[in-house]
Amino acid sequence: MKLLLVGATGLVGRHVLALALADARVSGVVAPARRALPAHAKLDAPLVDFDQLPQEAPWWRADAVICTLGTTMKVAGTRQVFRRIDHDYPLDVARLALAAGTPAYVLNSAAGANPSSRIFYNRVKGELERDLAALGFASLTHVRPGLIGGERDAARAGEGAALRVLRVLGPVLPARWRINPAPRIAAALLESAIRAVPGVHVVTSAQLA
Repeated sequence: MKLLLVGATGLVGRHVLALALADARVSGVVAPARRALPAHAKLDAPLVDFDQLPQEAPWWRADAVICTLGTTMKVAGTRQVFRRIDHDYPLDVARLALAAGTPAYVLNSAAGANPSSRIFYNRVKGELERDLAALGFASLTHVRPGLIGGERDAARAGEGAALRVLRVLGPVLPARWRINPAPRIAAALLESAIRAVPGVHVVTSAQLA
């Protein structure tokens, strides 16, 4: 299969890329990104500006899209910028891929995704899930991790302490509250893309623990 991966430079995206390149079921990966990725025989990594995506690029047509794009309020600086990165960019990618004939889309979302949530982060994630469902992909999967375990390029405020507590309490906590390791999330994203089961599906944080 041919895979289109957006967000390949992030924590989860890096794991998806490594798994996909090593998987014999994946014939090639297109990973448009803002910065260069290490060369690989199966990888095409065009440099793009997500504010001005190329409308007619041939690589929009794939067997499936995996989207791991996302940021934090600290990095984004404003709610407007956060919404553009976590909602608008993934939706723009979805529209272009669907228009080119790509039938499946897999999103790295969030455990609390809900368009009616009072929490801004969860509301944006929920609005994205809702808007993706309205597009009409043959197969759409929302993977909803909780707290993600793994080494980020830049630490996120509060995550370090929370991860330490959850590592200690993990064995006695319900599965939905446990740390979700980035490699496990990546594996769920890739398997969902390869299987591309018709309809709309959700992979919960409990399934990723």
